[in-house]
Amino acid sequence: MTSFEFQALNGRPSDADRDRAIELLKEHAARGRLSHDTFVRRMELALTARGRQELHALVADLPSGGPLGRWVTGLVGASSSFAMRLRRAWRTEQLPRLMLPEPGPVPLRIGRDHVCGLRIPDDSVSRRHAELSLEGGVWVLRDLGSMNGTCVNDLRITTTVRVRPGDRVSFGAVAFTLTWTDQS
Repeated sequence: MTSFEFQALNGRPSDADRDRAIELLKEHAARGRLSHDTFVRRMELALTARGRQELHALVADLPSGGPLGRWVTGLVGASSSFAMRLRRAWRTEQLPRLMLPEPGPVPLRIGRDHVCGLRIPDDSVSRRHAELSLEGGVWVLRDLGSMNGTCVNDLRITTTVRVRPGDRVSFGAVAFTLTWTDQS
């Protein structure tokens, strides 16, 4: 081995080298081949590795599926992702539309209470669940400490979050798709 080859083998790892090692660690942790503690420790070592040899040592004991195995795994992952997006799109189209209101001096309060501008008579919705308002030309949604939560695009919110037409919003178990106009 020449000094040039030795230097290339021991050279500083690129981001792509780290990404490959991290992906391999994630894959084997997901398959149960690495314990959580081992996975966490190896991730720390991968992020601080100073040489390619260190990265190689972190994954050397893990079986490699080879190009065919990686291709099949990628194909399964892509089809699974497609199926998930398809289910989400199908569910979104079936949701009732919630038309963004005309901006006013007070936010639109959403909840079960009779004083709410948008009253949702469902037990999963709190009496005063959330508020929708226009702030600085941007629509924002704020949860008011509800028990069952407020979600935007299937992510539970804990702070004020910007919303746009087409977003999926849910208050407890009741979900809507935001829209500018009534498109019924």
